[in-house]
Amino acid sequence: MSIATTSVNIGRRPAPVSLTDTAAAKVAELLAEEEGAEELALRVAVRPGGCSGYSYDMFFDSEVADDDIVRSFGSVKVVVDAESAELLKGSTLDYRDGLQGAGFHISNPNATRTCGCGSSFS
Repeated sequence: MSIATTSVNIGRRPAPVSLTDTAAAKVAELLAEEEGAEELALRVAVRPGGCSGYSYDMFFDSEVADDDIVRSFGSVKVVVDAESAELLKGSTLDYRDGLQGAGFHISNPNATRTCGCGSSFS
């Protein structure tokens, strides 16, 4: 797994989540299929809920708040809200396509416990 090294920091805070080259390519591919993609960013967030306390949420968003952290990985813009940034600090977003299915996976060093589905943590 290689982490995309083309991250551009906008603002003073470090990127709360990094994208691997594979994840950045897949997000760029998905964005290319969207109408008005040039105005969209991948929003990565943490929400209360799930079987372990928090769950990850990812979606394309055109809204950016003043306190959001925005980073670019190649042509992909990633947006994280300030509260989620604390829980995601040091995380890596990867994309896997294998025999057991395809999908995005977040490796979060702050997670002390995860559930079997991999989308919930505490």
